[in-house]
Amino acid sequence: MQQNPFQGMNQPQWPQQNTMPPFGMQQPAGNPFGQPGMQGGCPFPQPSMPQNPFAAQPDPFGLQQPMQMPVQPQQWPPPGAQQAMTPEAMQQMQYEAWQYQQAQLQNLNQPVRKQKKPKAPKAPKPPRQQGGNRQGGLSGKAFLVLVLIAALIGVGVYFLFFRGNTGKPGTARIELGYMGNVFKGDALIVRNETAYNEEGVQDIDYEVAEGSVVYRGDPLCYVYSTGYSTGEMNALQDYRDQINDYQQTLLSAETAYDQRMDMLETEVLERGLEVRSLVQGARGNLINQEKILATAITQRQNYFRSKYSTDTRLSRLYDDENTQQQRIESWIKPKLAAQESIVSFYTDGFEHALSPELYEGYTPSQVRAMINGEKPETSAAERGKIDLYRLIKKDNYAVLLLVNEKNWNPTKDGIYDLTLEQFTDTRVQAKVLSYARSGGELLIRLAVVDDVANVLYMRTCEATISESVRCMTVPVEAIYTQNDAEGVVIDQNGVPSFVPVTILKREDGLAYIQAIQAGVLEEGKLVQLFH
Repeated sequence: MQQNPFQGMNQPQWPQQNTMPPFGMQQPAGNPFGQPGMQGGCPFPQPSMPQNPFAAQPDPFGLQQPMQMPVQPQQWPPPGAQQAMTPEAMQQMQYEAWQYQQAQLQNLNQPVRKQKKPKAPKAPKPPRQQGGNRQGGLSGKAFLVLVLIAALIGVGVYFLFFRGNTGKPGTARIELGYMGNVFKGDALIVRNETAYNEEGVQDIDYEVAEGSVVYRGDPLCYVYSTGYSTGEMNALQDYRDQINDYQQTLLSAETAYDQRMDMLETEVLERGLEVRSLVQGARGNLINQEKILATAITQRQNYFRSKYSTDTRLSRLYDDENTQQQRIESWIKPKLAAQESIVSFYTDGFEHALSPELYEGYTPSQVRAMINGEKPETSAAERGKIDLYRLIKKDNYAVLLLVNEKNWNPTKDGIYDLTLEQFTDTRVQAKVLSYARSGGELLIRLAVVDDVANVLYMRTCEATISESVRCMTVPVEAIYTQNDAEGVVIDQNGVPSFVPVTILKREDGLAYIQAIQAGVLEEGKLVQLFH
């Protein structure tokens, strides 16, 4: 029997860490805790073991990490109790305490998984040895899992933000805005145009298409005056038929072959067949072919006149045709273009009143009356005339703008942004020529250098004038901060892209912005909202 090494010792504290005996060892004959540097202590636990505070901590991969169970310090029994024990009893109690401690540590070292079904208990595995393949980093499998998670998050963000999004909740479109004062009013368009009219007009035969660009000398239309009737043209055709019949009579009476006459007759027939084929759909220039036919007919008629100049009946028929032709021409007047311009055959009755020479002399009340549809009185010389067409210069026009603003005065010769609002808004820059105020309304006379085609058929409309620079507007929820820089997130070739911006102001739920890099943002692009 070995001597109890703990006999006669004072009351030491229970150690916090222990060095366990190897697995499978037999019951020792001496003190199992008699290792170098160890202090003895009572191996008995408290009547109820404290709950492990680390048992509920989840592992990132769904497992619970084994944690070292804290050991409650125990006091040895009083000296009197120790002395009452025999050395054999003391040794037996120490060995039982060691077995209990070993069982607790083995339970803690085993990872706890969520079990769907109860399984048969397995033999405890030996603890992992330190210093293996893992050098304090992630294993290959764990790294792959993290990469897949990051990829799934990225794809989810993309589909959530932009994939197939055309304006649904969570996005908004960039709109054009203005910084500064914006004034709204009614506009009267003054084109740089000249209207042509005629009195006693019975009919018009148009030669060019509406809206065509014409040049000086181009025929535009033929105007038929009052008194002309289809009977006059029928009379002319009757004289021509008589001439043709008598010519055929003269040719039939000829006994000698006339080679030149035969050639001219053949030329007229061939040219006539070519014109007929073009009318029926053949490819070619009908206008040129008609001119060639007319030339051939004239040459044949001139030869007839010279050959039968002594025939009194034929001469009388020619005189009747010429008289009727002059009579018809007195009723038909060709109209030619006076300058390079756009031609339009539609008029609204304001062309003469709103001419470049007159429009600057109107007062605010007169302009208001014209906007309401009241036409100015025309001169006595213009009364009774019918408008035929108008010729419009292409590159400039004017605007008379009425604004209900008492405290604002525009700057003379200043350049302002002007928006003419109709089916399609027209945005231009306008120069202030002059302004006048009357009856609480401000009349601004503006000159615009721009394509007149945008306002070719526009006379009145609503308009806004702005005295500041243009910018973009987005909801304030679209502003995102990244690396201390404010910007918006747009879809750039299928990828969410952060665009830094300068925020000019926030007002009424909108942010007025300008992109730091010019040309990146444009009206109509989608931006992400961050609620």
